[in-house]
Amino acid sequence: MDKIIELIKQDQVRLSALDCVSKLNLPQCYIAAGFVRNLVWDSLHNFDPLTPLNDVDVIYYEQHELDSNTYLNYEAKLKECMPEVNWQVRNQASMHERNGDLPYLSTLDAMSFWVEKETAVAVRKVGLDQYECISSFGFESLFDYCITYNPKRSRETFENRVNSKGWLVRWSSLRVAL
Repeated sequence: MDKIIELIKQDQVRLSALDCVSKLNLPQCYIAAGFVRNLVWDSLHNFDPLTPLNDVDVIYYEQHELDSNTYLNYEAKLKECMPEVNWQVRNQASMHERNGDLPYLSTLDAMSFWVEKETAVAVRKVGLDQYECISSFGFESLFDYCITYNPKRSRETFENRVNSKGWLVRWSSLRVAL
């Protein structure tokens, strides 16, 4: 989605984070969730400065990764690159076990199980000043001020996340779309 990439190119912190992550050379590797979602919502609400990143969710898909703690090494490498960031790295090939789902087939498939559809958006650096943005549910609702329930998850989990994260307070024009 070109608009998301335009927004990211205006944010030096996000560009630096994408650069650090690209150096890991992980398969199907993206930065996702609030990294993209919050930036779009900030833009829609004309926020300046932008909402601070409380964490940066790095997702990748490596089916043959033997050590379940490998993500800790990746987090340490990213911390060396940008120590001010709270990095959260997860291999989506194993996340189905934690979530009680059948195995995921890819990073994009794993995102299709996330609680809100607008969170299932991710971006990665693919070349010099080139970025790729993906979404399990498309981009329309993200730009349409929505927080949309994903029926693959419980309604209670969705409602708890909306309330605990304070999204409707922070971005007052958002609305819940069930």
